[in-house]
Order: sequence, then structure tokens, then C-alpha cells
Amino acid sequence: MIKFNEAELRENYQGTLALRPGIEAAVDKFYEEGFDSIWIFGTGGTWATGVQAEYYMRGKCSIPVYVEQAGEFNVTGNKRLTDNALVLFTTVTGTTGELITAMETIRKTKAKVIGFVDEPGTPLTKLCDVCFSWPHNSQIKFWMVLDRIQYLHGDFPDYDKFYAQLDAHLAQGLCDIEKQADEFAHEWAKKKVEWMKENKDMPHYFIGAGPAWGNTYSTAMCYWEEMLWIRTKSISAPEFFHGTLEIIEKDTPVTLYLTEDEQRPLEERVARFLPRVCERYTIIDTKDYKLEGIDEEYRGRISHLITRCVNNRIEAHLEVETRHPMEIRRYYRQFPY
Repeated sequence: MIKFNEAELRENYQGTLALRPGIEAAVDKFYEEGFDSIWIFGTGGTWATGVQAEYYMRGKCSIPVYVEQAGEFNVTGNKRLTDNALVLFTTVTGTTGELITAMETIRKTKAKVIGFVDEPGTPLTKLCDVCFSWPHNSQIKFWMVLDRIQYLHGDFPDYDKFYAQLDAHLAQGLCDIEKQADEFAHEWAKKKVEWMKENKDMPHYFIGAGPAWGNTYSTAMCYWEEMLWIRTKSISAPEFFHGTLEIIEKDTPVTLYLTEDEQRPLEERVARFLPRVCERYTIIDTKDYKLEGIDEEYRGRISHLITRCVNNRIEAHLEVETRHPMEIRRYYRQFPY
């Protein structure tokens, strides 16, 4: 398999899960002190992770959760953010300008800040009450915070059982899903490149719902547009029927994610519609992928991780098929703007 080091990937997942005792200690302390709301700050892909987190909490916990695009916050502010807020953010480089400015503003309040900064010793590590530095897997890191809050708030009695299964099986399970998805991803990537040759200006449409919506958005914007330079549009499944459906035609490339959380019926509605009008649709259904050792009742909580694993394989093969290294940027961080 190309761009797949199973031992390294498994170690990365295990290292992320090993952060949990420290996360629990921080969350327990802040919960005991009290906070009236949860605020998640980000830009681009990290903002998308926040969107997923808000969806995830919405139907499970009564504590208000807000997602702020850091650039917007810097010019508009938000009067709802109080000294009693719990603020979360994640960043790879630790140097994102908009996020630094936002956290500098937050530090002038008494709000509590938990940061996940992949690169230790960078500016954003100094703007947290508690900082964790371990690369990648921002979704798992956020979910550990949110699941602990649910548990403390009386909304997740199965917390210990759930995390016992994740500690024992998630790292290998996610590696296995990438192996399960590889052949499909290779064939799909080749087909996508053939479509692009026919009409390079036609965007590829991505559709998802609920906690998977953040993945849908970031796949289209961060991975395909920024890294692969492929034109895309992302649309949430419930909004698909209020505009986008009218421009789907026989040869429009569409990818729909079916997940296993409570918003699956919204995705299934799109799945019933697409075959009536389109021949170039692809459905990625998390139910098609085995995840050994995880009870079926918990798969909805982590099905967004399955879609990310499948997308990892698609993007690795697209990089080869398009002959476009994903590390190249024309503009992003190449000069001041």
C-alpha cells in the first residue's frame, strides 16, 4: 500500500489515546470549578473539526457548545463568551495567525483554555491553561474532552466501557479499515481522474450530515482544493434538497457519506435520490467497514473516523493518479496576504 506505514499509524493512534488521563484530569478540574459553555476555535480544517464537535454534543449534552472561526471572532467578537467559558482549540503548526490573535483576546478573560498543539514550543502553546502536544488525530482529542464532559454531566454512563474498547481496539481497527478501503480507493481515484480529463472545470460534490459534516467540508476544502487543487463543493445532506439537487446531472461527480449516527436518515434520503438523476455518484457507507472489538451501539460515535480512514486512502491514490504531491502549495503560507 502506498503512503501507509501501519506500525507508525498504529503508534500515532495509541499515542493519542494515551493522552486521556491528562485530559481527564484537566476536564475534571475545570468541571469542578464550573463553566457555563464550551467554545471551540479554529480556522479551515480545525474549524471543521469544531463544527463536527458541536453536532456531536448537540443531541447528547445540555451544556451549550459554540464554534468560532477565529478570523471572524477577531473582528466581530462574541458577547456570549463569558469568564466562565471553557475554550478548546487545535492546531498543527502552533503558528496560525488568526488563532494566536483570538487566544490573546481570550487570555484577557478568565475563561479556561485547553489547547492541542502538534508542535511543542510554538506560540500557541503559551496561550493555554493546559496544553497537549501530540501530532494528528484532532477529532479523537476533542472527542475525549467532550466525552468526559458528557460523563461528568451524567449524559454518558457507558464512558468507561466505551473507552476500554477504544483503548484495546481502535488503533488497530482504524489501520485495518484503511487496508479494507485501499482497493476501492485505488479504483475510485483512477475513475475520478478519467472524469477530470473529460471536464476539468466540473466540481466534485461532497455530501454528508451531522458529525460527519465537518469531515465532508474539510475533505472538499482542505484536502481536495488546498492539497490536490481539484474543484469541489460541499453541501450538508439536509440542505442538498434546497438548491444543489437542481444542478446534479447524469455526469456530475458526487460523493455521499453514510454514517451511523442519528442523522443517517438525512443521508439516506440523498442516497435514494441520486440514482434517479446521476450515474457518477459514489456512496461511502461506514457500515461496510468492520471495526473489530467496538460494540455496534458505539459506532455512531466514531463513524466520522471511519470516513476519514477511507478518505486517507482515496487521497493517497489521487496524489499518484494526478501526479500532484499534496505538500505543494501555490499560495497558502507562501507569502503575506
